[in-house]
Amino acid sequence: MRLRIAAGVAVLTLLAILIQATAILMIFDEKEEDFIEKTLAQQIAHSMAIWQSAPESVFPNTPDMQLYRIARESPPAADIPADVTRLPVGNHEITRNGREFNVAVREDGSARYILLYDIEYHETRLRELMLITAGFGGLLALVALLAGHLLAGGLASRLERLADRVGEPGDSSLVEPGMERELLAISDALDRYRRRQQQALAREQAFAANLSHELRTPLTAIRTDAELLTALPDLPESVARRANRMIGNVDRINALGNSLLLLGREARPELLEEISLRQAITTVWEALTIANHKPVRLRLDIPEGTAVAADPSLFDLVLRNLLDNALRYSETGEIVCALEGSRLSVIDSGPGFAAADLAHVFDRLYTGPHGRHGLGLALVQHVCTASGWLVSAGNTATGGAQVSVDFGTSVRRF
Repeated sequence: MRLRIAAGVAVLTLLAILIQATAILMIFDEKEEDFIEKTLAQQIAHSMAIWQSAPESVFPNTPDMQLYRIARESPPAADIPADVTRLPVGNHEITRNGREFNVAVREDGSARYILLYDIEYHETRLRELMLITAGFGGLLALVALLAGHLLAGGLASRLERLADRVGEPGDSSLVEPGMERELLAISDALDRYRRRQQQALAREQAFAANLSHELRTPLTAIRTDAELLTALPDLPESVARRANRMIGNVDRINALGNSLLLLGREARPELLEEISLRQAITTVWEALTIANHKPVRLRLDIPEGTAVAADPSLFDLVLRNLLDNALRYSETGEIVCALEGSRLSVIDSGPGFAAADLAHVFDRLYTGPHGRHGLGLALVQHVCTASGWLVSAGNTATGGAQVSVDFGTSVRRF
């Protein structure tokens, strides 16, 4: 922005200089033409007037001006240039060997007078003036560029400072004493927007927390009744299946509520611990396969002694959602967890992501060609962003989906 403002100021300055310089040069050139014509007219009139009394004093034979006289009824002298003898009475401009001449032709009762004036001196002065004007114009444009850059730098630095303060935590006002009117208007507008945003976020968080609390009690009662129902002796198998389905659905609703609460607030790591990566994945996998008996195997391509410095609850949430998502779309085969450097990849044996879904993999509740997405990968991205990790998704060469998390410097090896 600084360079654009400075360049704009310099261009406008140069344009104004060019317009003014062009006008000055045109006026100067016009004045020079008037001066030359007046000089020619005065000189030839003077020469014709004194010819009668002092012919020897008539001819102004100087390097710039030469007078020729052709007596009436007499041929031109040999030293008179042929290109001027044919000129009619009046003022003329001719070019000879690249040099410009002004010619005045007059007649009286006895002869024709031709005054030839070399105006190279005037042309040189005009060129010098143009060069001086161009030089000063360029210098002024450079000064305008530097001045514009300094002025724009001052404005940009204040805007950058304001932008930094917008990103700082806290509720302090962005308005500072001595602010310019424009910055004051921006700061005041940002303050109002931040207050509205904080109020809206507080309302959403309160609503989610209240809803979760209000739902938890009846859901707990339903789950308890379903557990008691499954414990009854001689329970028909169809009833037991329905009771277990009730328990699973209640657990899914509770998990969904917890996910919504986590997405509604900042997922900030509280306590970092060294967590064994292989052990953590194995524990989560065993918990998932208790309720899901698909013929799917887990393969770990992770070196022994690999650990990740992370918040245990957030780290467990990331692994649980990654493995649950992979298990949901895999019917047979194996799920591979591979670590390359600091990047953990979870690869399933399912159909992979649809091409239209790749840009929306981490969107909440996105509906694509393969159906509605849940909150699992959105939670993964939410936690990874808060923890400073990078998450990405794509398809493998064999068609399965691959979700990767780069833990960066959080990976430890022992």
